[in-house]
Amino acid sequence: MKNGLLIWNVLLTVVAGYLLILHFRPGKTHASPSQQVHNDTFSVNKDFRIAYFEMDSVEANFEMVKDVKAELSKKEDAITVELDGLSRRFQQRYKYFQEQAQGGTMTQAQSDQAGAELKNLDEQIKSRKQNLDQEYSEFVMKRMKDVKMTIKDFLRDYNKTRNFSYIVSYGEADGLFYYKDSAYNITAEVIKGLNALYKPASKKQ
Repeated sequence: MKNGLLIWNVLLTVVAGYLLILHFRPGKTHASPSQQVHNDTFSVNKDFRIAYFEMDSVEANFEMVKDVKAELSKKEDAITVELDGLSRRFQQRYKYFQEQAQGGTMTQAQSDQAGAELKNLDEQIKSRKQNLDQEYSEFVMKRMKDVKMTIKDFLRDYNKTRNFSYIVSYGEADGLFYYKDSAYNITAEVIKGLNALYKPASKKQ
């Protein structure tokens, strides 16, 4: 389960790419000539401005992301402890039955019963692991969505006085941008604003 943080980073990168594609996706293509002229004129006259923020820096400095990563690590540790406990229980029973069999003290009926018990334990472990994996994946997706919505809500309010046409995220690994003008880098403002708004559950009392 220690690959949870890697999954988290990959999901954030995918979300960033998806949002960018969604923003630049063309709309209806069957506009009339007059509408097209109007749209072209509007595009020329409008002050098109685009800003970006470094997603890697947000991940490293936004307190909410830090708290979410800590939650993931805690859940991973709890899952590991539970599965290790189940595995030890299986190994202990297996060793006990093996010793009984080697000592010649087990009847055929007892041997069959031991085999059934071990099979049942093995199925329980597999089922529990599957449930834990599913619960963990759902938790990761939920918390990722919470972070994404928090960033989107902040940027919507932030942009009311900045009037950027687009605000996009940039990550070193996503490969979406090959050039960026640092004059339009709003990362510091985004991190400062997000942390000012973020109120962890422990501090909402």
